[in-house]
Amino acid sequence: MPSIYIVPAWHIEKYSLEFLKVRIEEVFRKKTIIYEDKKINLEAIYSPSRKQYNSSQFLIQLLNNHPKDAFRILGVTDVDLFIPILTFVFGEAQLNGLAGVVSVHRLNNKFYGLPENEELLRKRLIKEAIHELGHTYGLVHCTTPGCVMNSSTYVEDIDRKSEFFCSSCISFIRR
Repeated sequence: MPSIYIVPAWHIEKYSLEFLKVRIEEVFRKKTIIYEDKKINLEAIYSPSRKQYNSSQFLIQLLNNHPKDAFRILGVTDVDLFIPILTFVFGEAQLNGLAGVVSVHRLNNKFYGLPENEELLRKRLIKEAIHELGHTYGLVHCTTPGCVMNSSTYVEDIDRKSEFFCSSCISFIRR
């Protein structure tokens, strides 16, 4: 049975991803597996000049030797991600592809010098994970207010949107 695989790749902290697994199964109606057997070589994607990790190279590692029944693969990490044309990204995904990645690094209040808030961190992670998986289904950024596919340049943008697809985006996903 085709499944969505969540691949944790921690540099420092480890998080329980059971809540994310449950939510992804609800939204995408696909069996979801937390797959800790896949190892991501974070050192290989580190850019010393930026002190960040290249998310596109992360995606390449996700695509190498993935489970044969993978419908989608989502990497989840705690390192600071970038793509060369942007200062940072919360995540990245292949449009209409197999893989996406999201990082909790800039989703955590701790990054902004604010008190930690585990519930808010989980909400942000859920939104960004659903958003990146939405891209793998072929969805682009949506302008419908509140849709999870709204673009997020700042963490406040994530907080403003919901974890749900608008009616147009969910129709696209269900097709």
